[in-house]
Amino acid sequence: MGYTVIGNVKSRALRVLWTLEELGLDYEHIDAPPGSEQVTRISPAGKVPVLVSDGVPITDSVAIMTFLADRHGGLTFPAGTIERARQDSLTHMILDEIDAILWTAARHSFILPEELRVAAIKDSLKWEFARSQTALAARMAEDGPFLMGQTMTIADILLAHCGGWAIAAKFPITEPRLRDHIAMMRDRPAFHRALGA
Repeated sequence: MGYTVIGNVKSRALRVLWTLEELGLDYEHIDAPPGSEQVTRISPAGKVPVLVSDGVPITDSVAIMTFLADRHGGLTFPAGTIERARQDSLTHMILDEIDAILWTAARHSFILPEELRVAAIKDSLKWEFARSQTALAARMAEDGPFLMGQTMTIADILLAHCGGWAIAAKFPITEPRLRDHIAMMRDRPAFHRALGA
Protein backbone atom coordinates (compact mmCIF):
# COMPACT_ATOMS: atom_id res chain seq x y z
CA MET A 1 0.00 0.00 0.00
CA GLY A 2 2.08 2.91 -1.28
CA TYR A 3 1.19 6.60 -1.20
CA THR A 4 2.39 9.44 -3.41
CA VAL A 5 1.54 13.04 -2.52
CA ILE A 6 1.70 15.61 -5.29
CA GLY A 7 1.81 19.28 -4.29
CA ASN A 8 4.16 21.72 -2.60
CA VAL A 9 4.29 22.49 1.10
CA LYS A 10 3.13 26.06 0.48
CA SER A 11 -0.26 24.63 -0.48
CA ARG A 12 -2.93 22.49 1.17
CA ALA A 13 -0.64 19.54 0.42
CA LEU A 14 1.06 20.35 3.74
CA ARG A 15 -2.08 19.11 5.53
CA VAL A 16 -1.81 15.75 3.82
CA LEU A 17 1.93 15.43 4.43
CA TRP A 18 1.39 16.31 8.09
CA THR A 19 -1.39 13.71 8.38
CA LEU A 20 0.88 11.04 6.89
CA GLU A 21 3.65 11.99 9.30
CA GLU A 22 1.34 11.89 12.33
CA LEU A 23 0.11 8.45 11.25
CA GLY A 24 3.70 7.24 10.76
CA LEU A 25 3.10 6.20 7.16
CA ASP A 26 5.62 5.93 4.33
CA TYR A 27 5.03 8.04 1.24
CA GLU A 28 6.70 9.59 -1.76
CA HIS A 29 6.41 13.36 -2.16
CA ILE A 30 6.44 15.11 -5.53
CA ASP A 31 6.96 18.82 -4.89
CA ALA A 32 4.88 20.26 -7.73
CA PRO A 33 2.94 23.53 -7.93
CA PRO A 34 -0.74 23.72 -8.92
CA GLY A 35 -1.33 23.55 -12.67
CA SER A 36 2.05 22.01 -13.41
CA GLU A 37 2.40 19.13 -15.85
CA GLN A 38 3.20 16.79 -12.95
CA VAL A 39 -0.21 17.61 -11.47
CA THR A 40 -2.39 17.83 -14.60
CA ARG A 41 -1.05 14.50 -15.85
CA ILE A 42 -2.81 12.87 -12.88
CA SER A 43 -5.53 15.40 -12.04
CA PRO A 44 -6.77 17.41 -15.05
CA ALA A 45 -8.12 20.23 -12.84
CA GLY A 46 -4.52 20.98 -11.85
CA LYS A 47 -5.33 21.46 -8.17
CA VAL A 48 -3.15 20.19 -5.34
CA PRO A 49 -2.88 18.12 -3.32
CA VAL A 50 -3.35 14.84 -5.08
CA LEU A 51 -2.81 11.58 -3.22
CA VAL A 52 -2.19 8.54 -5.38
CA SER A 53 -3.14 5.36 -3.53
CA ASP A 54 -3.03 1.96 -5.23
CA GLY A 55 -2.80 3.77 -8.58
CA VAL A 56 -5.94 5.85 -7.93
CA PRO A 57 -5.72 9.66 -7.61
CA ILE A 58 -7.67 11.23 -4.74
CA THR A 59 -8.13 15.00 -4.60
CA ASP A 60 -9.20 17.57 -1.97
CA SER A 61 -7.06 17.85 1.13
CA VAL A 62 -9.77 17.09 3.70
CA ALA A 63 -11.11 14.15 1.69
CA ILE A 64 -7.55 12.76 1.59
CA MET A 65 -7.01 13.35 5.31
CA THR A 66 -10.31 11.63 6.12
CA PHE A 67 -9.46 8.68 3.88
CA LEU A 68 -6.07 8.22 5.52
CA ALA A 69 -7.44 8.58 9.05
CA ASP A 70 -10.26 6.11 8.40
CA ARG A 71 -8.03 3.63 6.60
CA HIS A 72 -5.36 3.62 9.30
CA GLY A 73 -7.54 4.13 12.38
CA GLY A 74 -5.85 7.25 13.68
CA LEU A 75 -6.60 10.98 14.03
CA THR A 76 -10.32 10.22 13.92
CA PHE A 77 -13.23 8.72 15.76
CA PRO A 78 -15.08 5.77 14.19
CA ALA A 79 -17.72 6.58 11.57
CA GLY A 80 -21.25 6.54 12.94
CA THR A 81 -20.31 7.61 16.47
CA ILE A 82 -21.42 10.81 18.18
CA GLU A 83 -17.76 11.73 18.57
CA ARG A 84 -17.25 11.41 14.81
CA ALA A 85 -20.29 13.60 14.19
CA ARG A 86 -18.77 16.25 16.49
CA GLN A 87 -15.38 15.89 14.78
CA ASP A 88 -16.95 16.24 11.32
CA SER A 89 -18.96 19.24 12.52
CA LEU A 90 -15.76 20.97 13.70
CA THR A 91 -13.96 20.05 10.48
CA HIS A 92 -16.71 21.52 8.33
CA MET A 93 -16.95 24.63 10.48
CA ILE A 94 -13.21 25.22 10.05
CA LEU A 95 -13.55 24.74 6.29
CA ASP A 96 -16.58 27.02 5.99
CA GLU A 97 -15.68 29.75 8.45
CA ILE A 98 -11.87 29.80 8.66
CA ASP A 99 -10.37 28.23 5.53
CA ALA A 100 -12.89 29.86 3.16
CA ILE A 101 -12.28 33.33 4.60
CA LEU A 102 -8.51 32.99 4.31
CA TRP A 103 -8.78 31.54 0.80
CA THR A 104 -10.95 34.48 -0.30
CA ALA A 105 -8.35 36.88 1.12
CA ALA A 106 -5.58 35.04 -0.75
CA ARG A 107 -7.53 35.19 -4.00
CA HIS A 108 -7.90 38.96 -3.65
CA SER A 109 -4.22 39.34 -2.71
CA PHE A 110 -2.34 37.35 -5.33
CA ILE A 111 -4.36 34.59 -7.01
CA LEU A 112 -6.98 36.41 -9.09
CA PRO A 113 -5.90 38.56 -12.03
CA GLU A 114 -4.99 41.98 -10.68
CA GLU A 115 -7.93 43.73 -12.35
CA LEU A 116 -10.38 41.42 -10.51
CA ARG A 117 -8.93 41.85 -7.01
CA VAL A 118 -10.88 43.90 -4.46
CA ALA A 119 -8.49 44.98 -1.72
CA ALA A 120 -11.26 46.48 0.42
CA ILE A 121 -12.82 43.05 0.93
CA LYS A 122 -10.11 42.21 3.44
CA ASP A 123 -11.62 44.48 6.12
CA SER A 124 -14.90 42.56 6.11
CA LEU A 125 -13.03 39.24 5.95
CA LYS A 126 -10.97 40.15 9.04
CA TRP A 127 -14.18 41.03 10.91
CA GLU A 128 -15.72 37.72 9.87
CA PHE A 129 -12.52 35.85 10.79
CA ALA A 130 -12.57 37.30 14.33
CA ARG A 131 -16.24 36.34 14.72
CA SER A 132 -15.56 32.80 13.50
CA GLN A 133 -12.71 32.43 15.98
CA THR A 134 -15.02 33.30 18.88
CA ALA A 135 -17.58 30.74 17.73
CA LEU A 136 -14.94 28.04 17.28
CA ALA A 137 -13.27 28.70 20.64
CA ALA A 138 -16.65 28.27 22.34
CA ARG A 139 -16.91 24.79 20.81
CA MET A 140 -13.46 23.57 21.90
CA ALA A 141 -13.43 20.84 24.54
CA GLU A 142 -12.48 22.02 28.02
CA ASP A 143 -10.61 18.84 28.98
CA GLY A 144 -7.60 18.70 26.75
CA PRO A 145 -5.15 20.29 24.45
CA PHE A 146 -7.03 19.25 21.27
CA LEU A 147 -10.30 20.47 19.80
CA MET A 148 -12.04 17.27 20.91
CA GLY A 149 -10.26 17.02 24.27
CA GLN A 150 -7.58 14.36 24.76
CA THR A 151 -7.79 12.95 21.21
CA MET A 152 -6.06 14.63 18.30
CA THR A 153 -8.02 14.52 15.04
CA ILE A 154 -7.66 15.77 11.49
CA ALA A 155 -9.64 18.85 12.60
CA ASP A 156 -6.63 19.87 14.72
CA ILE A 157 -4.30 19.64 11.73
CA LEU A 158 -6.74 21.59 9.58
CA LEU A 159 -7.08 24.39 12.13
CA ALA A 160 -3.33 24.64 12.72
CA HIS A 161 -2.66 24.77 8.98
CA CYS A 162 -5.21 27.55 8.59
CA GLY A 163 -3.59 29.30 11.55
CA GLY A 164 -0.32 29.39 9.64
CA TRP A 165 -2.11 30.95 6.68
CA ALA A 166 -3.69 33.54 8.97
CA ILE A 167 -0.34 34.50 10.46
CA ALA A 168 1.23 34.86 7.00
CA ALA A 169 -1.74 36.92 5.76
CA LYS A 170 -1.66 39.15 8.86
CA PHE A 171 -5.12 38.09 9.96
CA PRO A 172 -4.99 38.49 13.76
CA ILE A 173 -5.66 35.40 15.85
CA THR A 174 -7.65 37.10 18.58
CA GLU A 175 -8.79 34.09 20.62
CA PRO A 176 -6.09 33.02 23.12
CA ARG A 177 -7.27 29.37 23.13
CA LEU A 178 -6.92 29.18 19.36
CA ARG A 179 -3.55 30.93 19.44
CA ASP A 180 -2.29 28.43 22.03
CA HIS A 181 -3.71 25.48 20.08
CA ILE A 182 -2.10 26.58 16.82
CA ALA A 183 1.28 27.16 18.50
CA MET A 184 1.14 23.74 20.22
CA MET A 185 0.22 21.95 17.00
CA ARG A 186 2.87 23.71 14.92
CA ASP A 187 5.46 22.70 17.50
CA ARG A 188 4.83 18.99 16.87
CA PRO A 189 7.71 17.00 15.34
CA ALA A 190 5.41 15.61 12.61
CA PHE A 191 4.64 19.16 11.46
CA HIS A 192 8.33 19.94 11.09
CA ARG A 193 8.96 16.70 9.24
CA ALA A 194 6.10 17.51 6.86
CA LEU A 195 7.51 21.00 6.23
CA GLY A 196 10.81 19.42 5.23
CA ALA A 197 9.20 16.83 2.95
